[in-house]
Amino acid sequence: MRILGLDYGSKTVGVAISDPLLITAQGVEIIRRQSENKLRRTYARIEEIIAEYGDVERIVLGYPKNMNDTIGDRAQKSEEFKAALERRCGLPVILWDERLTTVAADRAMDEAGIKAPDHKKYVDEIAAMLILQGYLDRLRISKEDGTDNT
Repeated sequence: MRILGLDYGSKTVGVAISDPLLITAQGVEIIRRQSENKLRRTYARIEEIIAEYGDVERIVLGYPKNMNDTIGDRAQKSEEFKAALERRCGLPVILWDERLTTVAADRAMDEAGIKAPDHKKYVDEIAAMLILQGYLDRLRISKEDGTDNT
């Protein structure tokens, strides 16, 4: 079993995948598109990635809530993307709070010595890894304390 992690943005989708044991998240790629509303190729590429790995059982999608816990425009677009993914892929999609993941991704790149102008090349993929890793860590903790709700 694997889980796919996605960081959905206005023109990109960062993609990460779990290992089969659901311990770690690895970056896969960044899917880029010309405009926000052109999603056909994005959905098709996500379906290809799911088929490539073969054993993806669910998708974790970053949910960009506002810092005050309200739902803004980006979160609403993520909800729409979630619904479309579920229809197209036939997999459950879990919304996962992604507040500050881009900040954490930028910080990780700084610590790795990646220059700020190059951050855009990697930030969405790293954010997808952080989103998925947070979910995987929560799964592990739930199983350990007996509150497993997978």
